[in-house]
Amino acid sequence: MKQKHMKWAMLIVTMAAIITLGACKKKVQPPPPTPPPPPAAPTATLSANPSTIEKGQSTTLTWQTTNADDVTLGPNKVDANGSASVSPTESTTFRLIAKGPGGTKEETARVTVTVPPPPPPPQPTETDQELFNRSIKDVFFDYDSYEIRADAQASIAADAQFLQQHPNIQFTVEGHCDERGSTEYNLALGDNRANAVKTALVQAGVSADRIRTISFGKEKPFCTESNEQCWQQNRRGHLAFGK
Repeated sequence: MKQKHMKWAMLIVTMAAIITLGACKKKVQPPPPTPPPPPAAPTATLSANPSTIEKGQSTTLTWQTTNADDVTLGPNKVDANGSASVSPTESTTFRLIAKGPGGTKEETARVTVTVPPPPPPPQPTETDQELFNRSIKDVFFDYDSYEIRADAQASIAADAQFLQQHPNIQFTVEGHCDERGSTEYNLALGDNRANAVKTALVQAGVSADRIRTISFGKEKPFCTESNEQCWQQNRRGHLAFGK
């Protein structure tokens, strides 16, 4: 009977120990909440099209950003995405800054401005004297004659047409002779030749008051050889610019 009571006592003590230990077990804490993800970093792109222009021309800047609530292009606040036409007068680097909770992103775009080459200088205008010297033809004569030859009519007509188109030009008809004959005779012959040319031009429509005549006889030859080819060059009415 005594042993039976001992078993019951041991059982009670054991049960009490189990209950006591169970009551003292540490409570398990719940896991901490997951921290929120960091804010996304801003992104930004900026381009210029075209990137090279001539001074006075325009180009278009285009930009795009994300995760930004403060976007500036140069000193100006702009929308998150957009485009703008700009006309820089010199080469310029445009700067885009996008700011947001996740940080700052900066992008640049370079626009090169070239200066067009200056226009070529105007071509010098041909002077009246240059035009005269290029256009006017002398009138040639036969030996010891001051009669206008048939083959000189075309030169007379062309000279008269040019002179009518340039009415401000004053000119001199010089009478020249070859070396044959006396000085006095050739001066007279040269005078007749100069007046024959003047008369022909006046008849062709050129005002007489624009024409001065002078005879050089054989004193100012164009050719100094003693042959017919050279003498022919000296038998002429030479038209000289100015009076």
